[in-house]
Amino acid sequence: MADAPKPAGKSGGFGRGRRGRRGGRGGEKAPEEWIPITKLGRLVKDNRIRKIEEIYLHSLPIKESQIIDHFYPKDKPLQDEVMKIMPVQKQSSAGQRTRFKAFIVVGDSDGHIGLGVKCSKEVATAIRSGLILAKLSLIPVRRGYWGTKLGAPHTVPCKVTGKCGSVRVRLIPAPKGTGLVGSPVSKKLLGLAGVNDCFTCSIGQTKTMGNFVKAVFAALEKTYGYLTPDLWAETRLIKDPYQEHSEFLSNSAKPIHA
Repeated sequence: MADAPKPAGKSGGFGRGRRGRRGGRGGEKAPEEWIPITKLGRLVKDNRIRKIEEIYLHSLPIKESQIIDHFYPKDKPLQDEVMKIMPVQKQSSAGQRTRFKAFIVVGDSDGHIGLGVKCSKEVATAIRSGLILAKLSLIPVRRGYWGTKLGAPHTVPCKVTGKCGSVRVRLIPAPKGTGLVGSPVSKKLLGLAGVNDCFTCSIGQTKTMGNFVKAVFAALEKTYGYLTPDLWAETRLIKDPYQEHSEFLSNSAKPIHA
């Protein structure tokens, strides 16, 4: 018996056939509105805290990366740099498990810098999570002068040292016009921190970039840890934001349902 002719427009066989075309992606999604979950986040979103220095003044912990994004609008965003992505392995019963470790540095080139280190199965996830951790660890960097105090601060205020593992990094003040004297990694971190002139000295296994980046970051973190004579003036104590805006926080808190 001869096979019946196949209907036009239909393919034979038992295959699944050609799938229909999926709809378009619909363009980029609009950014979701930030709903703060911490007291500090509620104060920042309501513009009760207008400068990030108020947070550092009272040593308030930052637990939401959107708080940092609030102080840096889209026209003046934080600069981020992927310093290194390295594979790390762990021996398990099923064999070796490989993940990727990312070192991310953020800064505004005006006295603030942050470092984030994250390990993940995928490179994109490690970079994205490392960027969030870098924003959460944003610290102020104190800058000073070499010699006469003319113009804007341009170098580190004093000699500071940072260490991590076998790496020791020393930052030394330099006169104006010197520039950044050091390796490309230290130049990148100092530039993101807003330091224009600086000598650097390092010892140890500086080829290990992870420890080297951490050592430079630790040295920059110590710039506000040394109490120079110009900071000996009596500090006038003021209320911290939680105490000053306690009424707003109590009214804006969500009720807990039993």
